[in-house]
Amino acid sequence: MMRQLISSGALWEPIVGYSRAVRVGNVVEVAGTTAQDGDVVTGGADIYAQAKRVLEKIGEALKAAGATFEDVVRTRIFVTDIAQWEAVGRAHGEVFGEIRPVTSMVEVRALIDPRLLVEIEATAIIST
Repeated sequence: MMRQLISSGALWEPIVGYSRAVRVGNVVEVAGTTAQDGDVVTGGADIYAQAKRVLEKIGEALKAAGATFEDVVRTRIFVTDIAQWEAVGRAHGEVFGEIRPVTSMVEVRALIDPRLLVEIEATAIIST
């Protein structure tokens, strides 16, 4: 079965040994994605703006793998402050409101950069 690797171009991908997304057959897994773009955190300290950027980046990875948001069956959301769940949930709902994949949202102590407030993963199954 073909294995397609999708890179985000992040400097640490080859160091850590990961891809932004991997497609095997009709399954696409998108790795934990943040609002970090180079040295900049898009959205600054606004968790909603960060979540919007994260979802844009997930959409780009899905497209590169031949999938769309409509193919997403599961998302996992990691936040550094669960009290801000509504803002992240609003951003998620703007993309997935009609699609309604299963999802989890959990609070984590920290992400790789202290400026990052949210990280999201996605699993898509492309209809054949």
